[in-house]
Order: sequence, then structure tokens, then C-alpha cells
Amino acid sequence: MGSTPAASATPPAGRYGPDPDERSRVPWLVTVVLTTLVAAVVVAWVGIGALRDPVQWKDVGFSVQGADTIAVTFEVTKDPESTATCRVRALSQSYAEVGVKNVEIGPGARTQRVTVVVPTAELAVTGTVSLCEPVDARP
Repeated sequence: MGSTPAASATPPAGRYGPDPDERSRVPWLVTVVLTTLVAAVVVAWVGIGALRDPVQWKDVGFSVQGADTIAVTFEVTKDPESTATCRVRALSQSYAEVGVKNVEIGPGARTQRVTVVVPTAELAVTGTVSLCEPVDARP
């Protein structure tokens, strides 16, 4: 009987793709560059947003206290050392503005919760903040 050749410990060259040492580093480099670019864009976007809106606000709630007053609660986020002014409106069922009050929020915590009582000319069914801006931005 004849003998069969012994199986080689290494596969034929190129049979299962290039050797690990020969693989291109381009996909890895492209991934690193793209990840860095995406991170830079996100950081720039967040930074520009903070510069564009130095004062941000969020309505929290309101409480109708009678035919002539409404309490409006909201949060203001701003530079802790700056002062902002916010315009708080009371609206009737027909969305007419029936009361308005400008309130100044002084230096303090970065985010402050404020409750303002707004006098109204008639029954208000909702209260909201229409605008907050830094005091320095007013004409």
C-alpha cells in the first residue's frame, strides 16, 4: 500500500484570507477618524446651543387661584451669576392674554424653580412663560 502525505500544519497561502499581519489597518484608521469627527461635532453642537440660548425655561405647572389670579410655576436654567427676566402670561379659554407679569430671576443656583402669582382681568385657564432672557440682552 501506498502512503498518504502528512497534512500540513498551515493552510495553503491565501486560502482563508490574508494573514493577520498582512491585514490592512485602513478600516481601523477610518473608524477612529470618523468617531473623532462625530465626537467633535457633538461637542460643538452642544457648545453652540449653550451660547445661543443663555437662558432656558420649562413650564412646570399652574394653579388657578380664583377669577382674578393664577400661580405659574416654572424652572429657569442660566449662568448662576447672571440675572434674567421672564415674561409670564395668563390665558383665557379663548387663548386671549388676560394677565402678564415680568419677573426677574437673580443670581443663584444654575436651575431655579420659581412660582409667580399673576393678576388677571378675567378667569385664566392656563399660565405659561413666553420668554426668558438675560437682563443684559434687553434694549
